[in-house]
Amino acid sequence: MADVSEGGAIESRARRLRLAATLRRLRDLSGLSGRELAQRIQISQSKVSRIESGATMPSLPEVQRWASAVEAPLDTRERLFDLTQAAMYETHAWRSALQSRPHLQDDFYERESAVRLIRNFQCAVVPGLLQTAAYARAVFSLANQPYEKEALAGATASRLFRQEALYEGDRRFDFLITEAALRWRPGSLPLSLAQLDRITSVSTLDNVSIGLIPHGRQSVVLPLHGFVLYGDVYADDEDADTFVEVETSHAKLTITDADITLYEKQWSLLTNMAIFDDAARGFLTELATEVRHEMS
Repeated sequence: MADVSEGGAIESRARRLRLAATLRRLRDLSGLSGRELAQRIQISQSKVSRIESGATMPSLPEVQRWASAVEAPLDTRERLFDLTQAAMYETHAWRSALQSRPHLQDDFYERESAVRLIRNFQCAVVPGLLQTAAYARAVFSLANQPYEKEALAGATASRLFRQEALYEGDRRFDFLITEAALRWRPGSLPLSLAQLDRITSVSTLDNVSIGLIPHGRQSVVLPLHGFVLYGDVYADDEDADTFVEVETSHAKLTITDADITLYEKQWSLLTNMAIFDDAARGFLTELATEVRHEMS
């Protein structure tokens, strides 16, 4: 993935707003009300409003149905589809984002607060919502963009604040973590032991599912990186937005188009490889025992 700048992120937002304005203009020209259009393309009127304001990114099939409903000319449809494809991905460079603020944990908090279901797969590191304070501080210390002392403290505290959401019973958090991520050590042996105990404790919450993928499991999918799925059809709002975020070394990629299906499929396959509940807690106990033996 090519390096990006803050200007690239601004351009991504601008493309989405251009798409929103174009869709709104086409509906106005057709004479259809928001309610009438919603009925024709089989989404809610509220989602039509969110799309036209730029708050929600429509899928390509929704844009295709929109164009048909307003009887857009062929050349207009082609431009509309090109604009949709260009607006579907947003890339935000860590370096640029951190120039204007000490850390980005508040951004993660806002995204997490907007959905009822979060599914998080990590193959290299324990998910942030499960990290102890010491583990989180160690992770931030190893980041490609080094944190100043005050920023490090603020980022760590904000990450722990985000974890309060785990105790909201009306929300759902599903985690899949590989054995490699569990064994990765960003700090001392006591730090790793405390982190394993933390995962075990959180796994007992009714609204939290923690699946572990041991090394010995036969792979049925090639996960090249971790990812987080926000939102799902289980939400009360059938039009609830679903999107995926992927973190790379230099930037964060937000995916809102049909490629979400790819990540949904990967999640399903990875879930089939994982162990849960008592089996997972037993596995964590075995790993903790290994750490204690190293400490003795």
